Amino acid sequence: MTAIKHALQRDIFTPNDERLLSIVNVCKAGKKKRNCFLCATVTTERPVQVNVVKVKKSDKGDFYKRQTAWALRDLAVVDAKDAVKENPEFDLHFDKVYKWVASSTVEKNTFISCIWKLNQRYLRKKIDFINVSSQLLEESVPSGESQSVAGGDEEAVDEYQELNAREEQDIEIMMEGCEYAISNAEAFAEKLSRELQVLDGANIQSIMASEKQVNILMKLLDEALKEVDQIELKLSSYEEMLQSVKEQMDQISESNHLIHLSNTNNVKLLSEIEFLVNHMDLAKGHIKALQEGDLTSSRGIEACTNAADALLQCMNVALRPGHDMLHAVKQQQQRFSDLREQFARRLASHLNSVFVQQGHDQSSTLAQHSAELTLPNHHPFHRDLLRYAKLMEWLKNTDYGKYEGLTKNYMDYLSRLYEREIKDFFEVAKIKMTGTTREGKKFATLPRKESAVKQETESLHGSSGKLTGSTSSLNKLSVQSSGNRRSQSSSLLDMGNMSASDLDVADRTKFDKIFEQVLSELEPLCLAEQDFISKFFKLQQHQSMSGTTTNEVEEMDGVALSRSYTSSVPQTVSSEKDMIRQMMTKIFRCIEPELNNLIALGDKIDSFNSLYMLVKMSHHVWTAQNVDPASFLSTTLGNVLVTVKRNFDKCISNQMKQMDEVKISKKSKVGILPFVAEFEEFAALAESIFKNAERRGDLDKAYIKLIRAVFDSVEKVANESQKTPRDVVMMENFHHIFATLSRLKISCLEAEKKEAKQKYTDHLQSYVIYSLGQPLEKLNHFFEGVEARVAQGIREEEVSYQLAFNKQELRKVIKEYPGKEVKKGLDNLYKKVDKHLCEEENLLQVVWHSMQDEFIRQYKHFEGLIARCYPGSGITMEFTIQDILDYCSSIAQSH
Repeated sequence: MTAIKHALQRDIFTPNDERLLSIVNVCKAGKKKRNCFLCATVTTERPVQVNVVKVKKSDKGDFYKRQTAWALRDLAVVDAKDAVKENPEFDLHFDKVYKWVASSTVEKNTFISCIWKLNQRYLRKKIDFINVSSQLLEESVPSGESQSVAGGDEEAVDEYQELNAREEQDIEIMMEGCEYAISNAEAFAEKLSRELQVLDGANIQSIMASEKQVNILMKLLDEALKEVDQIELKLSSYEEMLQSVKEQMDQISESNHLIHLSNTNNVKLLSEIEFLVNHMDLAKGHIKALQEGDLTSSRGIEACTNAADALLQCMNVALRPGHDMLHAVKQQQQRFSDLREQFARRLASHLNSVFVQQGHDQSSTLAQHSAELTLPNHHPFHRDLLRYAKLMEWLKNTDYGKYEGLTKNYMDYLSRLYEREIKDFFEVAKIKMTGTTREGKKFATLPRKESAVKQETESLHGSSGKLTGSTSSLNKLSVQSSGNRRSQSSSLLDMGNMSASDLDVADRTKFDKIFEQVLSELEPLCLAEQDFISKFFKLQQHQSMSGTTTNEVEEMDGVALSRSYTSSVPQTVSSEKDMIRQMMTKIFRCIEPELNNLIALGDKIDSFNSLYMLVKMSHHVWTAQNVDPASFLSTTLGNVLVTVKRNFDKCISNQMKQMDEVKISKKSKVGILPFVAEFEEFAALAESIFKNAERRGDLDKAYIKLIRAVFDSVEKVANESQKTPRDVVMMENFHHIFATLSRLKISCLEAEKKEAKQKYTDHLQSYVIYSLGQPLEKLNHFFEGVEARVAQGIREEEVSYQLAFNKQELRKVIKEYPGKEVKKGLDNLYKKVDKHLCEEENLLQVVWHSMQDEFIRQYKHFEGLIARCYPGSGITMEFTIQDILDYCSSIAQSH
C-alpha cells in the first residue's frame, strides 16, 4: 500500500500541487467488484483546500488516473455502519449518498480518522460521523498548534514549511549562477560554504569597525543617565515642597464638600418647610370664619364657604413620606380636625333651624291658599337654602354622618309640611268637585259634603247600574228603585232651567278642569322640589332609560311597585339617582293615596269621568317621562295611571254587563234600546275627550268590545220581544247605530258600520215582505195555481183552457179587488206599521215607501202573467199603478 501511495503522489498529486495524506482501497457496494482508491489530499498553496479524490487504474496500462474529486466542505455525513463490530462498509454523503466497501476494516478506520482530523484542522464545520467508534474520533486540537494528520505522514506535515516568495527568488538566482548544481551537488555545496565564510568574515570586520561608535553611544548614554538623576533630584525637591500644599488642598476640598452638602440640605429643608407652610397653613380670616362666621347673611355664607374649601384643601394635602411623623404636622392636623368638627356641628345646627324656620314661614301662607285650588310656592324657601349648597357639598365630603342626618331631618320635616299642604289642596279639589250645589251654596263642612256626595252617588248608582252618573240618563234609561231618587232627580233637573244633557256636560267639564288643575299644580311642585334636592344635596339626576317605569309593566306590577316605594326609605342606596327618588318618595308619600282618593271620588260622581282622567293622566305621564323616565313624578303618575285605566276598564265592563241585564216591557213598543242610546252618548263623549290623545288605542279597544256587546244585546232583545216584531227591533236599532257611526266617523269601527248598515237593510226588506204579505190574497192564490200548471209542463198560452183557470174564473177573482177595497187594505196596513215603529227613529216613511215598491212589483208580476197566459183576452186589473201611487200618497198625507 506504501508503494501505491508514493506512486500516486508522484504521478497524480505532485503535478497538481497536492499532498496525499490517506488512502483506502474500495469498491462500490452491491456491484461487480472493480477496485479503486479514495484519497484524502490537501493543496500546497494557501488557502489550503481539502479534497476526497477517486483514483482508478487505467484500462490501457498500469498507470493510474484521476476520475472524480469532491471538496471536503461538501461532505455532510460519514456513516461507518457499525461502531462496535468490524464492518468494511461505509457511506459518504455528498450531493448524494456514495456506498463503499473497503478492502479491510483497518484501512476504512484509518481513512475515516484522517477525514475527521482534516475537518477539525481546516474546515471546522459540523460533519456528522455516525456509527463511528469514539476511539477513532479524537478531541479537536486548539488552534495554532500542529495536528497529526494520518499515519506515517504525520512528521512530514508537521516539519513542512512553505518557502516564501523572497526565498524562492534567492534560490532561483543562486541556481542560475550555478548551473552545475543539479549535476554536481558537492561542488555546489562547496561553493556555498565558501561564500558563507566570506560573509562571516565581513560581518566580523563590520562589528569591529563599529566598536568606536558603540563607545560613543555608551558615553552618550552615561551622560543621559546623569541628566536623568539631576532631574529626579529636582522633582524630589519639588514634591517635598508641594506636599504641604497638597494637604492644604485636600483640607480645602473636604471643606468645600461639606459646605456643598450643607447647602443642599438647607435647600431641601427650606423646600419641605415651604411645602408644609404653603399647604398646611390656614389663614386667620378663614379660622375666624369657621369659628364665628355669620351663617345668616350672604356675605357670611360666602366667607364660610371659602374658609371651608380652604380647610378641606389643607386636610387633603398629599404629605410626602415622613411628614406625618413630624410633631408640628400632627398638631396642625389635629387642629384642622377640631375646626372641621366644630364648623360641621355649627353648620348642621344652623341648617336644621333654617328648615324649621322656613317651614313655619311656609305654613303661615297656607291660609291664603285654603280656598283656592293652588299649592303654595316653595321657590323662596329653595332660593334661601340654595345659598348653602356648597357648604352642603363640603359637609358631604368631610362629615357624611352629619350630612346624612341633615338629609333625614329635611325629609322628616318637609314630608309633614307637604302632607298638610297637599291634603288641604285635595280637600279644596273635592269641595270644588262636589261641595257646590246647583244654587251655588257650599256645604258647611267637608264631612257633611262627603256624606251628601255619598248619598247622591248612591242614589244615582242604586239598582239601575247606570254608569254615567247623570240623573237625566238614569231617569230616561234605567229603573229607579225608590221615590226618594225620583224626587231628587227631578229637583236636580229643574235647577236653572237646564236640560239633563246640559247638566251632564257642565258637570263633566267642571270635573275635567278641576282634575287638570290638580295635575298641573302637582307637576311643577314635584319637579321644583326634585331639582332643589339634586342641587342642594349635590345629587346627580341621571337622564338615562335604566329602570322600568310603571306604564311599561303590567298593571298588577305597577301597583306592587307603588307600594314598595311608599313603604320606607332603605338604609343603603345604590346610587344618587336612587337616593333622589327615595327622598322624593318620603317627602311626597301622600300624593299617590290622595290622587287615588280623588280618582275614586270622580268615578263615584260619574263613571264617565274615567275617560277624562285617562286622557289627562296619560298626557301628564308622557310629559313626565320625557323629562326624566326614572323620576319620582313619572313613577307616581304611572302608578296612578294604572288605577285610572282599571276604572276605565271597569266602566266598559259595567256597560257591557248592563246590556246583558236589560229588561224590556211586554206591553209597549221597544223602539231604540237604552244601551244603544247609551253607546251613542258614550261614543260622542269619548270622541270629544280623546281627540289627539296619547291613549287612543285604549278607547279603540273599548269601542270594539262595546259595539260587539251592543250587536249581541240588540239581537237578544229582538228575539225576546213580544209586542214589537223582531225585524222592527233589529231595523230601527241598527239604523240608529249606523247613523251614529256615520256621524262620528270612528275609523276603528268601519267594519261594524258596514255590518250595521247591512243588518238594517236586510231586516227592512224582511219586515216589508212579511208585513205586506199578499194584499190581493185570492188573486195571488189564483196566479200561484197558474204558475204551478206552467211548472207541470203546460204551455202558458194553454193555461186558459184549464177549467179552474179559464178567463171566466180570472174575471171573478179580479172583480173582488176593486180600487176602493185595495185602498182600504193599504190604509189598514199603514196603521199596522205605524203601531210597530217608534217615533224616535222616524222610519215610517222609509218603510211605507218600500212597501209601495213591493206592492207595485207584485202588480207588475200579475200583469205579466195575464199578458202571457191570457193573450188577447182584454182582461185587466180594476186599478192601475198610478192608482196605487195615489192611494199610498193620500194615505201617508192623511196620517
